[in-house]
Formats: sequence, C-alpha cells, structure tokens
Amino acid sequence: MATILVVDDEASIRRTLREILEYEDYTVEQASDGEEALDMAQSHSYDLVLLDVKMPKRDGMEVLETLSTERPNLPVVMISGHGTVETAVEATKLGAYDFIEKPPDLNRLLLTVRNALDRGELETQNRRMRQTITETSTGDLTPIVGESPAIADIKNTIDRVAPTEARVLITGENGTGKELVARWVHRKSNRSDEPMVEVNCAAIPSELIESELFGHEKGAFTGATQQRIGKFEQAHGGTLFLDEIGDMSLSAQAKVLRVLQEHKIQRVGGTRTVEVDVRVIAATNKNLQEEIEEGNFREDLYHRIGVILIDVPPLRERRGDIPLITEHMADRLAQRNGIPPKTLSDDALKALQRYEWRGNVRELHNVLERILILTDGDTVDADDVQRCMGPQTSSSGPTYDLIHTYDAFSDARDQFEKLFIQHKLDEHDWNVSQTAETIGIQRSHLYNKLNKYGIERDE
Repeated sequence: MATILVVDDEASIRRTLREILEYEDYTVEQASDGEEALDMAQSHSYDLVLLDVKMPKRDGMEVLETLSTERPNLPVVMISGHGTVETAVEATKLGAYDFIEKPPDLNRLLLTVRNALDRGELETQNRRMRQTITETSTGDLTPIVGESPAIADIKNTIDRVAPTEARVLITGENGTGKELVARWVHRKSNRSDEPMVEVNCAAIPSELIESELFGHEKGAFTGATQQRIGKFEQAHGGTLFLDEIGDMSLSAQAKVLRVLQEHKIQRVGGTRTVEVDVRVIAATNKNLQEEIEEGNFREDLYHRIGVILIDVPPLRERRGDIPLITEHMADRLAQRNGIPPKTLSDDALKALQRYEWRGNVRELHNVLERILILTDGDTVDADDVQRCMGPQTSSSGPTYDLIHTYDAFSDARDQFEKLFIQHKLDEHDWNVSQTAETIGIQRSHLYNKLNKYGIERDE
C-alpha cells in the first residue's frame, strides 16, 4: 500500500488526516514543518505528500518548489485554510497536483489522493518503460563498464572484429554480459542499421527450435494454422544472435550448419529455399570442447561459428571493476524505481568487492536494486550491504560463520542449503531443470525446497 507524508504544523490536522488515511489502509508518516518535511522526503521514499501552505521555518510553497526540483515525479497535494485562487494557481505552476481547502471534504480528499497516486504510479510505469525501451534500442546501448585488462581486451577485440563479417562465439558464465558484448559487435558493425534478432536456444523446446529458426508453412504440423517467418529471415541483412547455442539439439545444429554453408533456409514443411544474408553471433555458458567430446555438440559447427572467440570473465576475476559498474547501475536503478539517488560508501563498495558473485553482473544488478530500495537515507554503508545480502561467502572466507551464528545443527544446515540453492539458481539463470541436474536432485525435489525456504527470483 502507498506511503503518504502528511506535512502540517497543526497536530490536530495531522492526526485527523492520519486517521482518515490509515482507515483506507494507507501508511502515513508526519512532519510538523517544512524543514522536517524536506529532510524526510530526501531520506525516504514516499508515494504522495499532503502539504500545508502556511508553516514555520519553510512554508509549503518553498517546500513544493524544492520537491518539484529534487523529486519531480513525487505527487504533491497542497492543503490550506487560507486558500485563494492566486495561491492555487501559483501552486499548480510550481508542480502541485491539486489544491484542497481546510477543513477538507472527506470524499474530495480521498478522491484526490487516489487520483494523485494513480498518476504517480502511471508516471513511474511510463518512466520504466521509456528507460527499458531506451536501454534496449540502439540509441542508448548500455556501455561495457570496466577498466580491467580483460575488459580492455574485449573492447579492443570488438573494435577490430565488428566491421568485418567474421562470426563470433562469446563464452562465459551466466550473467557475465555475453548479450551486451553481442549487441556492441552488432552496433559497431556495417549491419547496425539492420535488425539484430535474438534467439535463446535454451528457452525453446527442442521440437520447436527449427520452426523458430527457419519458420514453417501452413499445415506443416498440428497447430501450424498459418505461415510463420523464422528468425533467420527476420534477421536478413542484419545479425542473428544465437544465445545459449550449447543447448541446441543436434538435429537443429545440423540445419544451422547447412545454412551457414549455403546461406539458404527451408521452412519446416516447405520445399522452396529462401536466401538469407545473416551474420551469426553465438554465445554459451558451456565448454563446447567438452560438449563435443561427449557427443552433444557438432565439431564442424563449432569451427563455423567460432571464427572469433571472446571470453567474458566472471565478475569475481575483475573485482576492481565493481565500483565502476555499481556507480553506473545505481543511477539507472534509482531512476527506474522512482527513488532518490544514493551514494555507496567506500566500505559498502569494499563489501561488494569481497562477495563471490556466482551470478556475476546480473546478480550484482539484482542485489544492488534490493539495497537501493530497502536502504533509508542517501548513503549506503557496509551494514546496509550486509543486511540486504545476508550470509555470504567472500573471497577471504565466510562473512557470517554459520558455525558460530547458529546453535542448532538443523538451523545451520537449512541456512546453508537455502544459500546454496539460491547461488546455484543464479548460476544457471534460474533454469530449474538445469540447476536440479547440476546439484544432483530431482526437479520436483528442488521445487519443494523453493517452497520450503520461500526462495523467489528477484525481478
């Protein structure tokens, strides 16, 4: 439920508004003057401010003007017992959502509160959508952040390879940023004006992957009620990004190999060949050499797609980049979530650098978002990091020693089991089947563990 800040120098007004709003299940906090209101608004996240006009220290109009500058997306409703048309107009010009006279009419007050909250939520959603669209468009591609030798080498390789037609194979653990590397290869290529089409080979059932890649004709199989254009055709003239190619079935691998050799595709159920001009970039978190030895991946396809090899190192092998990545992420996350920007102290950054980051940059992104949302104030310190991350394993040993934290064996065992499962799920990008196979338990058993410990994926 929404949190509302009520600002008024009269205790009776604050009490009345609080009782009305709490009855409607809103969370209410109070400030008695303008200075206190600004301090609270700068250190906490509110969904709405009800603001009195006439107050000591700083009056409501000054507070409104400051909030309009520092928190432009925070709805403010002005309340005054000395309301005039001129004051209402001035408040509106300064960014107030509405102006209500004292004593407020109950129905008018609640309707205004609901409408202001709805607009604030809509603006937040629109801002998130705009940022998401901007981040995924070619207009504002997320930079590859870091100054480590490995990242410098990747950037140099992209600059040299992108303008060519060479196929690229990107390897690395889940969450390291393989997709971002692929996007930059496309961005800097001569095909950047054409589409980059992405296919997650691990997310598509093996019986559907061929239809997804090559398309199908109407009636090709049960459910094929109309013709479908596949990803190769959609990417004609541009780039096709085959993510997690190591999970592609052998039959699909054979057909992809043929397309790379002949530059032609044939839709499922069709007889006509279609020429395609596509540059293929592939990525995988698997060791394809081992997959070849085990008979799970075609060696000839590996040599076709692996003309240029780019290995993205795990975050724990480039800890010096963590402060730069964190600074870059923090601003975007604060903007996306509609919260005031926060600064991470040196101790907080050091705490983040000690963490193992089995989920790599994706895990850092999720943890940082959790920290920014749950931490009060404008500065994040090491205690905030510790509280939001919970027990963890650092490069120098356990941050919280389970042996000394828990007296009961069952409690320590359950805590370790929960942390172990969370880390393994992050490693496998929350692919439950793959995680269950890796840790050696049945998938149904793993689901039971998720329910037992209340483990959920961070969105």
